[in-house]
Amino acid sequence: MTGVRDEVTVVGGGLAGCEAALQLARAGHRVRLVEMRPVRSTPAHQTDGLGELVCTNSFKATDPTNAHGQLKREMAALGSVLLRAAEVSKVPAGGALAVDRELFSQAMTAAVEEHLLIQVVREEVPELPDGPAVVATGPLTSDALSASIRGALGEEGLSFFDAIAPIVERDSINEEIAFAQGRWDQDADYLNCPMTEAEYGAFIEAVAGADVHQGSHDWDQVPYFEGCLPIEVMVERGPETLRFGPMKPVGLEDPRTGKRPWAVVQLRREDRAGQMWNLVGFQTRLRIGEQKRVFRMIPGLEEAEFLRFGSIHRNSYLNFPGRLSRHGSLPDRPELIFAGQLTGVEGYTESASSGILAGVNLDRVLRGLEPVVPPPTTMLGGLYRYLAESDPAHFQPMNSNWGLVEPLERRIRNKRQKREALAARAGREFAAWMDQVGIEARVPV
Repeated sequence: MTGVRDEVTVVGGGLAGCEAALQLARAGHRVRLVEMRPVRSTPAHQTDGLGELVCTNSFKATDPTNAHGQLKREMAALGSVLLRAAEVSKVPAGGALAVDRELFSQAMTAAVEEHLLIQVVREEVPELPDGPAVVATGPLTSDALSASIRGALGEEGLSFFDAIAPIVERDSINEEIAFAQGRWDQDADYLNCPMTEAEYGAFIEAVAGADVHQGSHDWDQVPYFEGCLPIEVMVERGPETLRFGPMKPVGLEDPRTGKRPWAVVQLRREDRAGQMWNLVGFQTRLRIGEQKRVFRMIPGLEEAEFLRFGSIHRNSYLNFPGRLSRHGSLPDRPELIFAGQLTGVEGYTESASSGILAGVNLDRVLRGLEPVVPPPTTMLGGLYRYLAESDPAHFQPMNSNWGLVEPLERRIRNKRQKREALAARAGREFAAWMDQVGIEARVPV
């Protein structure tokens, strides 16, 4: 950094906004990070901390042969603050990176507020900024700013509804029934509540008959994101849907019977002390009374104390392929870049990585350079290719997966070997891309 450059605005103090702000500050820009909480809260947030996690506390796999692990490797090379905050707040979760959400938000907040070139301002931004900016307000963007965005895009864009899972207190879980075990004898970082065929059938029947929040919307027409379906929506698709989804018993053995259960409900710890446990995959819009009744039918949760009930909230995202440039800006304003879940990326690390790239590209635009996107052989590049080249009429949110990247030149039938080859190529080409565009790697790719 040779001196302070342009002043820029980052709107939104979530994962993408924090990453963008720190990228820009490291490049020498004076950053004004505007977060509307606590002046105005949202239906999903509980605190005014930066980088607050409002859904799961897991950032998913770390193994680079997994798509989420490869994305983390690319983020680390770019100097991700999320990964540094996760390292000091992580909790055991097998091969996944999970965190104590309160400690994580504290680490994110400190990293941003302690940087000398970042000013954190607490106020609502009702209109798109006039100067250079990254807009990373997330799927719960305020009505006023949403109206301003719609005006700039020329259409209302797309929206979907997102549901979050309940959390129960550890001491209220029946240890005589729930057992600690990971699939296929992996680290026993999950608690498992096994079900017999009869118990599963009764549970499915109870979910199907339970009362749900109706609100003012036609729930039958809600375009849920497929990766975060409420359990009652899955049950509507068939009685076996849950058993082949979040309740699949594959790789688990009930120590009481020595056999694989018919179905299983897994719980993952939410905090480092292991006092709070999340019902994995149990996003729901059931009413609170129904959640108590139905979820206490799960063996081991008969006396469960709920620390957070599942809920549902409106999430919005932009028509990226139809209305934005390849790097996520308005076509006529390359210095106004959108980032995070608002762009149609789905997932914590996906949102954060888009914030990193937005920061990189806003710095380049202000220095008179062309914006850049990694090649589609990398995970971040594959994700951005999807955003830019999808059919605007059928655009849906997407998280990282190997199907996004360019196929290998030679076919490999073995699944593990194929992913190893994809990860090795992604690492090489991401490093080469960073060198080509003049980005100094924070850690080796």
